[in-house]
Amino acid sequence: MTNRTVILTRELTRRFGDTLAVDHLSLQVYSGEVFGFLGHNGAGKTTTVRLLNGVLAPTEGAAEVLDLSPQSDGPALRRRTGVLTETPSLDERLTGRDNLSIYADLYGVPEESVSKRVAKYLDLFELTERADDKVGEYSRGMKQRLALARALLHEPEIIFLDEPTSGLDPVTTRQVHRMIHQMSEEGRTVFLCTHNLMEAQSLCDRVAVLEKGRLIALGTPADLARKMVPGQRLRLEVALESRDAAVGTLRSRFGADRISQESGGLILQGADREIIPELIAGLVAAGVRIYEVTLQEPSLEDVYFALHGRREVAA
Repeated sequence: MTNRTVILTRELTRRFGDTLAVDHLSLQVYSGEVFGFLGHNGAGKTTTVRLLNGVLAPTEGAAEVLDLSPQSDGPALRRRTGVLTETPSLDERLTGRDNLSIYADLYGVPEESVSKRVAKYLDLFELTERADDKVGEYSRGMKQRLALARALLHEPEIIFLDEPTSGLDPVTTRQVHRMIHQMSEEGRTVFLCTHNLMEAQSLCDRVAVLEKGRLIALGTPADLARKMVPGQRLRLEVALESRDAAVGTLRSRFGADRISQESGGLILQGADREIIPELIAGLVAAGVRIYEVTLQEPSLEDVYFALHGRREVAA
């Protein structure tokens, strides 16, 4: 990843009547970065992607993408970006090969390269055997793979992915994740809209969190975790017959609001490693049989719910 800015927004705003879909959004995205764009349905993610590709015009503010204005340089910009929407439209009357060939033409892939480029991406997404079948006969996962191939066909400098692994099996999901890493290593930028917080945690260099069109957090997952979720989580696995004694001991020392049960284990919120020896000694003295103790760093999921929980309380 370099420090070259490839997306820059200044107070970018879009209204639909009385609805403020994107609310004075200011951010920078860098070349080679995997940038996560997170938020509830209706938070403004899709509208932002449309603004950045010149499909919509802003009500206020401005954006630059690859040093171009999406509003005035839309066609030139879209030849250098790729977009996978959450519900991609494919012509189901045509074959997979024909769908890609038509888009290769539209994207300006040199005529002599179209056949080879189409074959490359059909093979990459394991669609070669069904390439000459009509898309209407494809499964949901196959259609998603074809839509991904289409978005990458012209080998764009920036790729906007909206829920790219939706409907994909675990093997293909892992393949897409590897491809995202590879694109980043090649210097291409990935703008990833996802509801999958574990996916964002593992893939993204930085994330932005949107709520009702407004940016409420921006940073690396680790930095946001340290800022928003003080302390770590301590997970204890204890014998079933010891669980009540363990819960009672933990609550008496730390308070009931810091103790929860999750996936068969007990969770202590806001812990740190210095308390572990004393904590284990206290549990053993209470007759608790301990099988495992794990100190967990705050996750992006913790950050996300901390952000939205605080704002709901404030409201």
